[in-house]
Amino acid sequence: MTYTASAFIGVAGAVLLDLVVLRTFLLRRKAFWTSYAIVLMFQIIVDGILTGRGLVTYAPSTVIGWRFAYAPVEDLLFGFALVLQTLAWWVWWGRRAHQARASAGAATRARVAAPTRARRSSTP
Repeated sequence: MTYTASAFIGVAGAVLLDLVVLRTFLLRRKAFWTSYAIVLMFQIIVDGILTGRGLVTYAPSTVIGWRFAYAPVEDLLFGFALVLQTLAWWVWWGRRAHQARASAGAATRARVAAPTRARRSSTP
């Protein structure tokens, strides 16, 4: 499998994870795109340095050949998939933790609010 095919599969998988599996819908949020723009800026800098200096190379037969700041565009696709998947899991786990805390709090409030029976003493 080529690097290009892997990158497209990674993006498709991350999008499905966000929209279908975890249903976090990050792709619909302005906050996601703002944070991704910040990550992308640093990714371009680091990818440019690593590939521009020859520290990382790619076989020409495995990439499309389009480059951005010396790095193949596939790197940008992988970066997008990585950020989306990481944030989708983060939001999903955060929601589960919040729901667990809310359920525990509701159970505690129900116990406190429930009337208690007065115990009868066995001694007169």
